[in-house]
Amino acid sequence: MPNHVHTSPQASLRLTVTETELACLAGTVAGLLAPGDCIALSGDLGAGKTTFARALVRALMQDPGHEVPSPTFALRQDYHSARGPIAQFDFYRINDPHELDELGFDEALLRAITLVEWPERAKAALPLDCIELQLAEAADAQSRTVVLTGRGASVAKIDQLRQLLADTG
Repeated sequence: MPNHVHTSPQASLRLTVTETELACLAGTVAGLLAPGDCIALSGDLGAGKTTFARALVRALMQDPGHEVPSPTFALRQDYHSARGPIAQFDFYRINDPHELDELGFDEALLRAITLVEWPERAKAALPLDCIELQLAEAADAQSRTVVLTGRGASVAKIDQLRQLLADTG
């Protein structure tokens, strides 16, 4: 009997952006999100994960000056926006995926727009259709390479983002 591998649909988008453009990209992505969506932000220290997360939360809050502290020590920050709850997690200090139960991660995935920094620390806990955003320093130290990948249901959001970026330049 042949071995069949089942894979879900996948879509990727690769961009090179400045820090200002990264914030604009976060605002565009925010417009596509609803409670139940998850974004996993990966990259080395200083790659721009927190910059993207702050800009995304501020766009969702519709307040460019909203205070958005890094959840590095608290592990979770919550916000209440007109679009619904937002839960921002930082898994950098997670040593065991079971710690996510104490943080209410599963509930956040169901009810909130969920942002996860350092998702590789608990990759198995992420939903299949989580949007993955990989950030890296580009050849020009002032720019970042951003790769957005969607699987399953999030493929449609990557396609929408690609269309929005094409329409707006």
